Amino acid sequence: MGSRYLSWAALAIAMPAAAQEIAPSTPATQAPSAQGDVSVTIYNNDLALIQDVRQLDVGSGRVRQDFPDVSAAIRPETVTLAVPGATIVEQNFDYDLLSPTSLMEKAVGETITLVRTNPGTGAEVRERAKVLAVNGGVVLDVGGHIEVLRDDGLPVRAIFDKVPDSLRARPTLSVTLASTRNGRRPATLSYLSRQLGWVADYVALYDQAKGTIDVQGWVTLRNTTGTTFTNARTLLVAGDVASEGQPNRFNNLRPPSRPVRAAGTESSSREQLGDFYLYPLPVRTTIADKQTKQVSFLDVKEATATSAYEYHNAWLATREQPASAASTLRFSSSRAGGLGDALPAGTVRVYMRDARGQAQFTGEATIPHTPQGSSIALTTGDAFDVKVQPVVVKRTALGGSRFRTDMRYIVTNARAAPVTVDVFQDGLDYGFSDTRIVEESLRSERPQSNTVVWHVPVPANGSTTLTATIDTRY
Repeated sequence: MGSRYLSWAALAIAMPAAAQEIAPSTPATQAPSAQGDVSVTIYNNDLALIQDVRQLDVGSGRVRQDFPDVSAAIRPETVTLAVPGATIVEQNFDYDLLSPTSLMEKAVGETITLVRTNPGTGAEVRERAKVLAVNGGVVLDVGGHIEVLRDDGLPVRAIFDKVPDSLRARPTLSVTLASTRNGRRPATLSYLSRQLGWVADYVALYDQAKGTIDVQGWVTLRNTTGTTFTNARTLLVAGDVASEGQPNRFNNLRPPSRPVRAAGTESSSREQLGDFYLYPLPVRTTIADKQTKQVSFLDVKEATATSAYEYHNAWLATREQPASAASTLRFSSSRAGGLGDALPAGTVRVYMRDARGQAQFTGEATIPHTPQGSSIALTTGDAFDVKVQPVVVKRTALGGSRFRTDMRYIVTNARAAPVTVDVFQDGLDYGFSDTRIVEESLRSERPQSNTVVWHVPVPANGSTTLTATIDTRY
């Protein structure tokens, strides 16, 4: 016989009194949702506000009211409930959901019925068994001897006399109310929930010959709350709201990325809530549990865009081998540039058409929440044919912790067309403000104190050598 424990999914559940068996192959009827008029506001940081207005018959005095079909990821401390003529005395969130595993675990110390079926004759034998333990398997006392349920291919069912009161078929919030009157009235339930969030995804089709991009933006909703929100008004909030208990963003450090080169100053026409932009879905929608749903929110044709090459040398040092320049796609979210919108944080996937006219994927990059009018440069990959090799020609001590470094940057281009490579020399000051460019073969720009950049033209199938002498504090 096999040595594996019997899977909980193979166990059958019996109802009280008549002990009617429900075979594993016969699914129970799904109860309709108990939710009322639902509104869902979803934030970027795995957080959602659920507002649910239900029409309830509430008695007078101290009464208990159950609210099934709340999120299983509810934050109970955030619950508010408004019922005309009633106040909350106590509330409990019952998150121990009914499942074969939880049912067996709750049966420890109780007696159940085992049904064994002879595979040859179909005859059934029933035995009463006491559940002793459920620790990686089920240990039973069957007629005075100890038995472990195993998955040995023989059909065995477990029948339970009842479902424990502590197990719920659906996530349920139970509230004790002090009610001043009888009658039907609206109850407005509001709470925050985890595991319901959204991200923005962008598809950009770049036409190099025209110097344009087509951009489509998608909202991707993900629901893993354990609950379906039926026919809900849905509002998306772009921006990072502060929330206790959310992950520390600094615990997962990533290499620095600078997709936004200049922040925009244009006001978007989108609705705002304080410092956040709102993206309401145009119609009510059902957000099913364990579902990913996509909705389009941006569709722009032929916005202005250009491709470029960039190389960053992090330190005044020699690189033993040439390194690829980065391929970048530059465009603007300004109204004049063609996009004309504030862009929620997300991933931009870039495509280009090949010689056969088919769109091919060429790379992706992430952007932060980006105001309208911003200059954006996406690094989509490394250039195959464009290389840069920085070389320290000489370093001289000037005294007083100052040094002079003679640099050479060899930029090569194997493409059949000329290119311009933006060569960035980073790491120049680190807190000191007296770094100087003494001499250079091309005029540089200083976007910040720690960095200079040269725009280096390189002929087709050729190379350009850039030289610079730099005085630094170290």
